[in-house]
Amino acid sequence: MPTITKSIIEYDKRNLSDKVLLKLYYNMLRPRLIEEKMLILLRQGKISKWFSGIGQEAISVGVTMALKPSEYILPMHRNLGVFTTREIPLHRLFCQWQGKSSGFTKGRDRSFHFGTQEYNIVGMISHLGPQLGVADGIALANLLKNKEEVTAVFTGEGGTSEGDFHEALNVASVWQLPVIFCIENNGYGLSTPTNEQYFCKHLADRGKGYGIESFIIDGNNIIETYSKVKKLAESIRKRPRPILIEFKTFRRRGHEEASGTKYVPQELMEEWEAKDPIENFRSYLFSKKILSAEIDDKYVAEIKADIDASLESAYAESEIIPDETNELNDIYKSFDYKHHKSSEEVKELRLVDAISEGLKQSMEKHDDLVIMGQDIAEYGGVFKITEGFVEQFGKDRVRNTPICESAIVEAGMGLSIAGMKAVVEMQFSDFVTSGFNPIVNYLAKSHYRWEQQADVVVRMPCGAGVAAGPFHSQTNEAWFTKTPGLKVVYPAFPYDAKGLLATAINDPNPVLFFEHKALYRSIRQDVPTDYYTLPFGKAALLKEGEAVTIITYGSGVHWALETLENNSNISADLLDLRTLQPLDKEAILNSVKKTGKAIILQEDSMFGGIASDISAMLMEECFEYLDAPVKRVASMETPIPFAPQLEQQYLAKGKFESALKELLNY
Repeated sequence: MPTITKSIIEYDKRNLSDKVLLKLYYNMLRPRLIEEKMLILLRQGKISKWFSGIGQEAISVGVTMALKPSEYILPMHRNLGVFTTREIPLHRLFCQWQGKSSGFTKGRDRSFHFGTQEYNIVGMISHLGPQLGVADGIALANLLKNKEEVTAVFTGEGGTSEGDFHEALNVASVWQLPVIFCIENNGYGLSTPTNEQYFCKHLADRGKGYGIESFIIDGNNIIETYSKVKKLAESIRKRPRPILIEFKTFRRRGHEEASGTKYVPQELMEEWEAKDPIENFRSYLFSKKILSAEIDDKYVAEIKADIDASLESAYAESEIIPDETNELNDIYKSFDYKHHKSSEEVKELRLVDAISEGLKQSMEKHDDLVIMGQDIAEYGGVFKITEGFVEQFGKDRVRNTPICESAIVEAGMGLSIAGMKAVVEMQFSDFVTSGFNPIVNYLAKSHYRWEQQADVVVRMPCGAGVAAGPFHSQTNEAWFTKTPGLKVVYPAFPYDAKGLLATAINDPNPVLFFEHKALYRSIRQDVPTDYYTLPFGKAALLKEGEAVTIITYGSGVHWALETLENNSNISADLLDLRTLQPLDKEAILNSVKKTGKAIILQEDSMFGGIASDISAMLMEECFEYLDAPVKRVASMETPIPFAPQLEQQYLAKGKFESALKELLNY
């Protein structure tokens, strides 16, 4: 590395010992030397991609050293110094970057897209924003457990334009969460300069709008970074609250190496090269006779030897041998279902009451369960499912949220990372689109990627039949049955709803729990009064017959029952799927093989719905048993209209009887 004879960064030693100063230098030098080696390996084709943090080491190292090892850090792809300062063995990092089995993701994800509970690090995903809300959830867990710990989360200046950034800051402010939001303002989002990304003078100013203390720190000054973050962290531990820090720095290499830096003016690059955090600090330490050439050479030799030895051991590891069973088994965290038998004492409950009672009993069973959603506290939710919960469980565990579905789903994920459970209520399932990204990209993939459970249940009041129009009536389960890693539950009866909800909360995997609004107060059933569970992946055979198999779920179950009651001559197996992921494939196949005919009824519109997948499965696995083509019945291929007569025309209910008779007459 070139030597700067005199530092152009002004350092204030304050009361820091020489030992701490040398440790700061060593911890910055280590990721720099690793990166220089990685750039060589990239050119040799031994790693596939690299996101360089050269010139930004002071931020990663300063923040990490300022925090306790037990405190979570959520870094990004230029924060190698976080991983090395937390003393992750280089062998494991190199295996991660080369897709070896000793990495953190078993070759399933690359670079820094991983986390590790052993080192209290939670890595990013490519959709940069979600980690900010996840940090909120971890901080909330610390607050609820009175742990007096801080959570630090990183984003770049480009990420501050994402809605997740604003949602996460707002939630942290409203709940006074102990989070340090770290913005690395490094000049460019890929090739887009800051003047094309935001119109405020400083990104730190954005904190003021959320009532958050904000600071600007020279991100290339390791002493300033370490000292100020350490002081702020100590303050937050005593008085929990969020703080926003904008670190001024620069990205001296491409967004990733292939993109280059031709778009950066040469004079700007030279200006920041002169501000190199390591070379300037090195010169300062030499000038104060804290660092000597002998010590410096020793550090370099020691780090390089570790790099070479770790690389050699990583190369020696055998390549991952693809194994379909291993891949499929790791989509979900293993869940040992424990059956809690229901009591003989029952009472008649509506569907809405059964869900409320099941949720309440789960809150009593799990002290670490937190419910979050809009208007769910004193108001009791728009459907009154959580009415009275605040009085019993308190506002810490029954939390009204701002209107920010994305950040609240992410907070649920953070609670799970911190060892707690979360139930998130979407006021209407239609609103899940505002929280779609963290569900399908974060919750669904976390266990597969780095064996982190997502112990989150998302409650989804859904469905038509209540004249609520296009934005409050969808039954959108097919959006999630398509996504590996999610479980999807859709009960049609109070008994099932209560038992399946208990199981969903016990299950450490993410569950989408659909509750049909039109059934809330129209369907009644005797339900056991105490706590009980029902297994996932077990359909209910509601009627038995010989002529046809009717496969349905949700409101479709009641439409089918009504049709069979009006046509007592039809001999049919009626299967209520109850859970769509996992699906009771065995029950479906066995019934169709017996009857020879199958009709699948869904409230959702036809194309892309679960009926299509079940139909394809039957054609592939039961073709020789079929006496007629598999029939699908679904609602119109339109948004759901408001006017009752239009809604009635839209729904599949009015088409089912004629379609069933047509199939029987085939």
